[in-house]
Amino acid sequence: MTTYLLLMAEADHFRKWEEADDALRERVVADFMAFDEAVKARGSIAGGQALSSPDTARTVRPGPDRPVTDGPFAETIEQLGGFYLIDVESMEVAVELAALLPREYDVEVRECVDVDF
Repeated sequence: MTTYLLLMAEADHFRKWEEADDALRERVVADFMAFDEAVKARGSIAGGQALSSPDTARTVRPGPDRPVTDGPFAETIEQLGGFYLIDVESMEVAVELAALLPREYDVEVRECVDVDF
């Protein structure tokens, strides 16, 4: 098995969720539950979590004094809403499973690599 990171982003995610009606919220939760079951059938979930709003983020910048700025790493309209770490057989399976996540999200799928120190 290989570990993959699935990053979920959506334009103006937090405002849209706050304004979502019950039907949309129920469908999104059902999509997450279907994703969870599909991953468990083909591998495992190593971790995952929803994230707080980008206005609560801090970014440690490069440089000798490592300045810290308020907000996310990059200025963008898309907001990172959460992530999953999944262990599955291949990139193809990871992408197939990522397509089960709520359709509002762009999902970036990246293989995790082992780094020897």
